[in-house]
Amino acid sequence: MGAIKSWVTNFKSPSSFSVVGLPGTGKSAISQTVAEWCDENGLLVASYFCSPGADKDGNLRLIFPILATQLAQKHPGIRTALASLLQSSDEVVYESASSQMEKLIMYPLQSVDVPVVIIIDGLDEWIDNRSQSAILSILCGCIKKIPKAKLLVTSRPKTDILDTLFDAVLDDLVLFLALYDTAPDVIDNDIRLFLEHELSRLASRNWLDNWPTAVELDLLCSRANGLFVYAAAIVKFLDQKQVSLIQQYAIIANSPEDTIHDGTLEGVHKGSSLDSMCLFVLQEACNDDGYDAVVRSVLAMMVPVERPLPPSTVAALTRLEVEAVMKICRGIQLLLTFDGGADQPVHLFHRLVADLLTSPTRCVNKRFYIPPGKFHSEIALNCLKLLNETLDDSFSLRERAEDSEGDEGDDDDEYYDPPGETALEYACTTWHTHLAKTREDVAALIPVLRQFLEEKSTMWLKVIGTKADTAPALDGIICWLREVCLRLVTPDRPPTLTHFKSGGKR
Repeated sequence: MGAIKSWVTNFKSPSSFSVVGLPGTGKSAISQTVAEWCDENGLLVASYFCSPGADKDGNLRLIFPILATQLAQKHPGIRTALASLLQSSDEVVYESASSQMEKLIMYPLQSVDVPVVIIIDGLDEWIDNRSQSAILSILCGCIKKIPKAKLLVTSRPKTDILDTLFDAVLDDLVLFLALYDTAPDVIDNDIRLFLEHELSRLASRNWLDNWPTAVELDLLCSRANGLFVYAAAIVKFLDQKQVSLIQQYAIIANSPEDTIHDGTLEGVHKGSSLDSMCLFVLQEACNDDGYDAVVRSVLAMMVPVERPLPPSTVAALTRLEVEAVMKICRGIQLLLTFDGGADQPVHLFHRLVADLLTSPTRCVNKRFYIPPGKFHSEIALNCLKLLNETLDDSFSLRERAEDSEGDEGDDDDEYYDPPGETALEYACTTWHTHLAKTREDVAALIPVLRQFLEEKSTMWLKVIGTKADTAPALDGIICWLREVCLRLVTPDRPPTLTHFKSGGKR
């Protein structure tokens, strides 16, 4: 962290800094710490987390407007520059990424000449490799033209990203830190400092003196074995008001000892301690075996879904009561980022939780194993059923978005956090992506999909709007029909949507 803090304030050094590491090694912890440090020291900071599974085109359209909005909220000069730009042309949000970067970020920052740090966390999470490399090139190229501007990017070591970074390093545009090449004793020391700070806070709150002892701290550090995510999970696990710290610590001390990095599937051992902690939480929340199917259905909506959903939406899509979903979320809250609201999105604590639950080798308790293909089928089926039952001409995604914008209030300094999307919104915009990933249990999908195409497809096309949105969706549906529904294919004529709507009749 010392090196990154020195880089932030040294404007003679390269304008960009990249932190690359395997999942769980502390990339997000670094980006969050840098953001907090910048705020505390009076530096402008704007950050963007690349959400896994989010629509790649949507991400590209949103990243620079979101960064610009954050900066405008914090500095009146940037706000004035952006207001002038948008008054002359409000079409910038539809322009290319490079044009957005120049107009929304580069020009306003050049006009105010203030220290600013832009943070892009999890660049590798974008599903499109070309988008990852393109955005990185645009950011590195433009940020060097802004006085006193710094760019911090975190990512897993993916080939396309590394190639772009290495080219930038050779051009003296980027400083590069590979966490997987960092000396183990340096990482272990950082984890120890983190645990000392967090556990002393918990001990003070629970009126415990001299806890943890050096022996107890040594055990927790050894269990982390270089994984910051495990250290963070330890703190979250111990921080339970209804259970004593000593009882929670005993559970960790008695769990399997090996924590394995997530670099390769072959490197994951059964019984790794992070996995054991997650499975222990699930088992404690599901003492009744008959409850497993319900829990798996709810978890499945959090693991392979295109974006985080609130409990109310999960309930509508799984045909459960909202309170039933809330009860499950509260029971496994250690695995989630969850504020307790029925209409606020629920995030998994870390992507390693999703990796565990969808891995047949790591999820040794098969009660909680989630086969991704099977549950994509279930989600696609639930989405189509909901659309068949409720979609009509009165529904409009555009109108709801405009209504939400109108509810933001007049306070320019207040950040508006809109509620999570409804089940119908989610079904409209993502059913086809789940369908494309479905390879199991397709028989139940066929009649429901046929009904949708016959009765609701025209309405759906009007709802999702632009050609940019509809063309990829239609292409994906047709590709799925060709690949999966082989019974509809004849050698001379591939299936079409019209053919499928007719039930396969020529």
